[in-house]
Amino acid sequence: MNRRKIVSLLSNKLGIPGDVILITLSVIIVLIATLYPFNFHFPKSFSLPALVASFDNTSFFKDQVNNILLFAPFGFGLASLLQRRKMKPINQFIIVILLSAGLSSTVEALQVFLPSRTPTPADICNNTIGGLVGLICFCLWNLESFIYTLIRLENSRKKNSIKKLTVFFIGYILVSFLFSVLWQNTTNLSNWSLNYPLLIGNERTGDRPWQGQVSDVYIADKAISKHEVSELFSQKNYSEIFGKSLLASYSLSGTETYQDRTGQLPELLSQGQSPDVKDEKGVVLSSNHWLKTTEPVSLLSKSIRETSQFTIITTVATADTAQVGPARIISLSGDSLHRNFTLGQQGTDLDLRIRTPMTGANGADTKLTIPNVFADTNSHHIIITYSGATVQVYIDKSNSYSLNLLEWFPKEQKLFYYALTFIPLGLCLALLTTLAKRKLTFNRLLLPSGILLPSVILESILVTDGGKSLSLKGLLLGILLTAGTTLILRWRASMVLKTVNS
Repeated sequence: MNRRKIVSLLSNKLGIPGDVILITLSVIIVLIATLYPFNFHFPKSFSLPALVASFDNTSFFKDQVNNILLFAPFGFGLASLLQRRKMKPINQFIIVILLSAGLSSTVEALQVFLPSRTPTPADICNNTIGGLVGLICFCLWNLESFIYTLIRLENSRKKNSIKKLTVFFIGYILVSFLFSVLWQNTTNLSNWSLNYPLLIGNERTGDRPWQGQVSDVYIADKAISKHEVSELFSQKNYSEIFGKSLLASYSLSGTETYQDRTGQLPELLSQGQSPDVKDEKGVVLSSNHWLKTTEPVSLLSKSIRETSQFTIITTVATADTAQVGPARIISLSGDSLHRNFTLGQQGTDLDLRIRTPMTGANGADTKLTIPNVFADTNSHHIIITYSGATVQVYIDKSNSYSLNLLEWFPKEQKLFYYALTFIPLGLCLALLTTLAKRKLTFNRLLLPSGILLPSVILESILVTDGGKSLSLKGLLLGILLTAGTTLILRWRASMVLKTVNS
């Protein structure tokens, strides 16, 4: 039995309005979904800085979808209740936002005291969007609400001058820019955890071993240019190129402990059983031996998430061209499912995982692979840079690869983000063109420009700032979603107004 039938049955039996029951059930479901198993732990002393620090978590694609869907019924029920009370549309909008954000903020604050939960600021935003999605769904589903909104728009037309409509349209374009900026945030590194150690040759849990040899590891919080990469391959001093951006410099040869030569990160210590074979060219790694820093490399992670750039340089040689997992060569991670970054081996391919809001906590939602790097057991000099949304990989002096996260978007994620961006814009454009209906010349310019500009703006920003290539499919998808939403709503509006007027 679905939720709608349950609400209808309870309403008939209890004599309580269905929207009140829906709101109550939605709040109960939200509390269970976000706070269960209710194992609260309240410390004896608690400070505001500790509360703020506990919110240092981020949301990922699956979380965003779930949080929006979780709060949609709550927004739907609220919209129905407010409509029954003849509340003005603008007041309905404000109240749904405030109550959705308030409920979400309460839940996130309570999660601070749940060891099994992690409060996330982005969840408050996603939950609020979910409430608005519920409001929009109710307005489109409920004919009375739709008619009421249209009549108010019809009655307000006389008050809408070209000047006011122009201001509204400028606001519409500004909202399009805002959505485009939010898209860029899906590929930044601001969600990197500060609690992960640096690992060489395995995971922290010891269950993703790599067999081979690593001779050096350098990490900086900036991405270097192709020219600078060429200089590095020509043996130019690393400190001259990176300056203060060089955060880690480990030479892995000869001993069982390895100091960071920049003096900023903790030392790497041998884990497991030290190998019988010593090699002055690098550390020998296996399922019985790997390296881990004595504590989390918080400075490194913090610096990289502030710049959203990095360069990682290493020299490696695999001992087995068939290793899979991927087998971890260099990893900044907590376990096999949580990481900031991993360079691994998957068969003969080099496998990269980078944590962003788009790629998830494991960095695996978008798979980045470079073919045939480990087709032999020779030593390879590898340089990896990240900036914007672009990963540049250089293998020795001869091979280079460019991968853009925005172009490797999984289809379901891309459709979700495009729908979340352009359907609300289509709704706004439908209302705006309804207001401008009697201004025929203005309306003829408003509709096509309102459909085209948001998609052009988004694609331009992603190409300019994200480094991706121009995508006609993405451009057409945005236009289709905006135009489809606008035209369907305009068609329904005309049908409803004809019925009312007749």
